[in-house]
Amino acid sequence: MAKNRSQREDYAGPLRRFLLGVICLCLLAIFLVWRIDSPRVERFRAQVTDAVVPSMSWAMVPVTGAINLIRDFQSYQRLAEQNRDLRSELRQMQAWKEAALQLEQENARLLDLNNVRLDPRLTYVTGVVMADSGSPFRQSVLLNVGARDGIRDGWAAMDGIGLVGRISGTGQTTARVILLTDAASAVPATIQPSGQSALVIGDNSAAPLISFLENPDLVRPGDRVVSSGDGGVFPAGLLIGQAAADPSGRLRVRLSADYERLEFLRVLRHHGAEGIDDPGTIVAPTAAIGPMQPESPADG
Repeated sequence: MAKNRSQREDYAGPLRRFLLGVICLCLLAIFLVWRIDSPRVERFRAQVTDAVVPSMSWAMVPVTGAINLIRDFQSYQRLAEQNRDLRSELRQMQAWKEAALQLEQENARLLDLNNVRLDPRLTYVTGVVMADSGSPFRQSVLLNVGARDGIRDGWAAMDGIGLVGRISGTGQTTARVILLTDAASAVPATIQPSGQSALVIGDNSAAPLISFLENPDLVRPGDRVVSSGDGGVFPAGLLIGQAAADPSGRLRVRLSADYERLEFLRVLRHHGAEGIDDPGTIVAPTAAIGPMQPESPADG
């Protein structure tokens, strides 16, 4: 066994060297043939290429498939990244869309406030609605303006269309507005075009009642309801809404103000009728007239 192993080792070494020499010679011959610039060698190269390349096309099929597979995978990765980027941009665009819609609505409400035609003698303070009462028994909203802005109890508050309510309670930086729908609200009003005086009384429903009418037969659905200014509570001519009849036949007011979207309110500075502090300027005091002198018989 040791002899056979030594014989194989004796033949293996020279055989490897012979094969390596043959391969080197073949590579050298190929290099020389491919580098020789001769028409005859060029024709030989062309014949070799025509004979070898077409027969080797089957060997390129898996290589081409692997390359295409790698390219498809890279394309899929790029598409996945683009899809993630597009989804992120879509979420940002949706957020910008919501913000744009909110700004558009706020801009429309502010434009509505600017379009309200008021008595030029009236001034106003615009406030933002921060919260509402959320109670079915008390309907009010809270504004971000208060005593430091000169707000006083009883002043009227309007949105971009009509009267909303009156100030009832002020702090330094906030004020509460009692809505016309609250049960504690009662506003003197005039029905146009009949000119009848009435009282718009809230009952915690969306349409306050019209009470104390002189002649209800003169009122028609759709008649304009405005503040009368009686009692000096509100300025005269502020739009409240339109007259309407409920299923039971009672007259109510379909309010013009949009109570579903109260975001900005205009508080009107209205100091009411001027009070008389010194009655002596109108009627002379008794002391100024002096005691009456009795008539003498001669004067008679």
